[in-house]
Amino acid sequence: MESPPTVEPRRRAPLILIGAVAALVAGLAIATLLLTSGRGEHRPPPASQAGLVIDSTSPDAGKIDPAKPLRCFVQGQYVGDLSLTDCAKRNGVATDALDVGLDQSGALAASDQAGEAITPLPPQEAAPVAGSEAAPAPEAAEGAQPVGTPGACWRYGGGRWRRTPGEIDLNACVQQLFAGHCEKPGAALYGRFGEQTLRLVTGKVEISDDNKSFRTLVSQPSDCSLPPVQ
Repeated sequence: MESPPTVEPRRRAPLILIGAVAALVAGLAIATLLLTSGRGEHRPPPASQAGLVIDSTSPDAGKIDPAKPLRCFVQGQYVGDLSLTDCAKRNGVATDALDVGLDQSGALAASDQAGEAITPLPPQEAAPVAGSEAAPAPEAAEGAQPVGTPGACWRYGGGRWRRTPGEIDLNACVQQLFAGHCEKPGAALYGRFGEQTLRLVTGKVEISDDNKSFRTLVSQPSDCSLPPVQ
């Protein structure tokens, strides 16, 4: 019985060497392909995919600089241009207890309480104050809303604005804010309806489209009730 043929060691060594070289060349080729495909791939910058976002807000946005001079009022009387801190001292209150708003001339002013001499600034959630021109007639007022149109109603008190629940029309807002309340001469009670400022003074409710120039909205009888706003 004949034995199977055997491969001579001299012939086996070149075959092993050729296989190792082939495996090495294949590995290098795959690695080179991966590197070149990654370099050639064009990836758009993140800003072009999601839009460039710049956060311009800061914790101090909307705050009054305590060192900036303001028109200062003490008990309704103008006492000069003082810093917020000095004006608070003249009024005998803390800085954060001052009402900061616009006076009758449209200048930024501070006082111990809101009144006819100073109108509080609109709430930050509401639309910004309009220009300095006199308010147009009701039918031509740009920021005016029709009487029956629902809008946001705000109440001012204690140096801050508070929004009433839901949206109501102008008449409902006026009744909710001022009905049954009378103001003494020189004092004022403020509210907001949409982009308009409301003000209760002695004998009437006034409205303003620019937070400075007020006109009569409805007269108030002596019993402190309010007729419907037409």
